[in-house]
Amino acid sequence: MRKYKVIISGGGTGGHVFPAIAIANALKLKHPEVEILFIGAEGRMEMEKVPAAGYKIEGLRISGLQRSLTLKNLSFPFKLISSLIKAKKILKRFEPDVAVGVGGYASGPMLHVAAKAGIPTLVQEQNSYPGITNKLLANKVQKICVAYDGMERFFPKQKILLTGNPVRQDIASLEGKKARGVEYFNIDPNKKTLLIIGGSLGARTINQAIEASLHLYAENDIQVIWQTGKFYFAHAKSVCEKFPEKGIKAYDFISKMDYAYAVADFVVSRAGAISVSELCLAKKPVILVPSPNVAEDHQTKNAMALVVHNAALLVKDAEAVEKLGNEVLNLSQNTELQEKLRKNIGVLGKFDAAEVIANEVISLIRE
Repeated sequence: MRKYKVIISGGGTGGHVFPAIAIANALKLKHPEVEILFIGAEGRMEMEKVPAAGYKIEGLRISGLQRSLTLKNLSFPFKLISSLIKAKKILKRFEPDVAVGVGGYASGPMLHVAAKAGIPTLVQEQNSYPGITNKLLANKVQKICVAYDGMERFFPKQKILLTGNPVRQDIASLEGKKARGVEYFNIDPNKKTLLIIGGSLGARTINQAIEASLHLYAENDIQVIWQTGKFYFAHAKSVCEKFPEKGIKAYDFISKMDYAYAVADFVVSRAGAISVSELCLAKKPVILVPSPNVAEDHQTKNAMALVVHNAALLVKDAEAVEKLGNEVLNLSQNTELQEKLRKNIGVLGKFDAAEVIANEVISLIRE
């Protein structure tokens, strides 16, 4: 069997990077000899996370268009042209059998160039409302893997495959990890634990709401594992120091998310597509606080896909500082509600999304 060569392009946030790595891992499991090259945007998180996962990555000098009028947009055409030129050079040198896009800045130039060169292409869309890059690529690629029903509103119906979102394999299996998680986070196994995840870059409103209600958690013996994002971390760390011996801990980024899910009794989270998919697999009672700063309010749509099945609770971003603390407290004291949410969210999980997408990638090469 000959060695396949695959380019995986995209990134910008954990919501793009982690599915990309999950697809790469699934390809490696099926074909250990496969050669995978990642293409990311210079200065974005993929340039750090992808090598940490054991894969090669090259960066394009690309960034997104700002929605507001700003001088930064003046440099966009020059960055785009230089990225298209570099993408062509990478294509010529690497000679991939297939190119996969996961959304984000770098996905556009690379997939555009690959499709133009006649290389089979596939994109994976995580959200219920697609990003601009995937919408622009839709007519050029062969396959579009999606996580939500009704995506024919945005993409050609004959190209769509409903796969679910690929998530990190370690999160799909939390069995036996609680003890390791307790040790890793240095917490008390006998106390209730709240996990807060505002996305890989953090979430200002959630952070403000958590800060406002830390005294409630401390008074009620609820431990806190708080992923703040890098911008809020220094402040959050100093706030946590006001509650010594209470098990209230801040982290800028949690690399061992499987341990975090394993020790969590309940979760507060943004409603990014990958967070939602991970929560379904982790089967955790969750309060979702959708970000209002996203296209077409798609995080609220992601959240409602759970709420309508009684699989999650929802607090609006505008009401979070005022209401989130008491919502967490009520959930922590209502074991019946916890059990109902746990049971209902578990039914919605798709465990084999990465494998299904990897199969599609291989079939595109063989075709």
